[in-house]
Amino acid sequence: MSAGRRRAPLLFGQTGWSFPFVFSLYAYQGLVAGFALTALPNHHAGLGASASEVAWHAVLVGLPWVLQPAWGPLVDRFGDFRMGRRRFWAVAALAGSLAALLFLFAVADAPRELGRTSPVLAAHSAFACLLDTAVDGMIIDRVPPAKLGRANASTRAGFVSGIAVGAAVFASVLPAHGLHAAAALLAGAGALVAVPLLLVREDAADARFSLVRRPAREAGARPERRVLLRRFLAPMLRRQALVLTAFCIAVEGAVAAVQLRTGLELIQKRAWDAEALSRLQAALGLLSGTLGAFAVGWWSDRLGALRGLFAVLLFSAAAYAAVAALLAGGWAHAAPLAAGMASALPVLAFVALAPAVMRASRGPGAATRFALFMAALNLGGVGGSALAGAVGTGLPLWAPVLAAGCVFACCAALARRPHLLFRRRVEAAPA
Repeated sequence: MSAGRRRAPLLFGQTGWSFPFVFSLYAYQGLVAGFALTALPNHHAGLGASASEVAWHAVLVGLPWVLQPAWGPLVDRFGDFRMGRRRFWAVAALAGSLAALLFLFAVADAPRELGRTSPVLAAHSAFACLLDTAVDGMIIDRVPPAKLGRANASTRAGFVSGIAVGAAVFASVLPAHGLHAAAALLAGAGALVAVPLLLVREDAADARFSLVRRPAREAGARPERRVLLRRFLAPMLRRQALVLTAFCIAVEGAVAAVQLRTGLELIQKRAWDAEALSRLQAALGLLSGTLGAFAVGWWSDRLGALRGLFAVLLFSAAAYAAVAALLAGGWAHAAPLAAGMASALPVLAFVALAPAVMRASRGPGAATRFALFMAALNLGGVGGSALAGAVGTGLPLWAPVLAAGCVFACCAALARRPHLLFRRRVEAAPA
């Protein structure tokens, strides 16, 4: 075939393959998350694990996500590989995550082994953070601003679809076939995801696979370490960044606390089957993360991200307050409703907020800046789980649900004041 007739390479951000590419990578991450943070804790809760054991597992597995910004300077500074500025790190991260999963085969497949799986899954989380940072950087660098809403909807749709499948499938696999069978399925899914990652390139001149760095004359000037450190620290010290960090921690922390507390309540006090609860959470999370995420993503691209965010948060506040009232009144079906909302609503808030943050993160050090936002979300999730584990079942269930509603109401009010969250104007919809 002549050079003039060669098929053009699949380029990220410039072809229709971009959104399926993003969807598949995040679906893999969600699949592991559904196993590690839903099916596995529910399985061990059914075996008698305490609230503190389940909470410690969630904290340990989620801790690397809190430290995710540490990957940002690495991805921003060393982006001169022939495979592509971000794609090299995405491939390396996926390889590391698959290697970490193989260590699950060294864990004894026996009851009450939750604590032994936690370090292995924490190692996987560390590589998943690197994969997330690299792909987010690709989105910021390559996707046009007018498509960021749909791009982020693809990330969330992939992630929650993976969580739904992981929670539902592994809720059946764990009791029937054990931990090692689950590990084999996860590793196989990761190997499949590697195929599109090796096919789609960032730039037409990039190599499909290479571990070689570009010569200095091709890569351009590399930022000095002091400049890189300033890029990393400066966003953390600005008023808007601090307010945005608190905003993300509050939203995610409220949801995580309700999710853990309602799960324990349903399984250990109301005799729910762990597999049935995992399936309920998976179904509602899938609904909000697919149809809901793409609807909010379309809204963000057309009318402005913060309008959608305000509407989602206001609805969440009203819904949580209503469920808290039903719980206080003794309505039996309110507890599973609260658990379902904790699985469904956070996805919509993320899809509304992420495009605005990505627009504010563009430029040098973009991966680092956006990683700070992601770390704030994950810190909120870890903190909310730890708080729920520390409090245990000492409070009636309606109390944490009502507290979460109050948090959402305060955040909705804050979303109406974008100048407090962002230094740049992000509300206006693209032309």
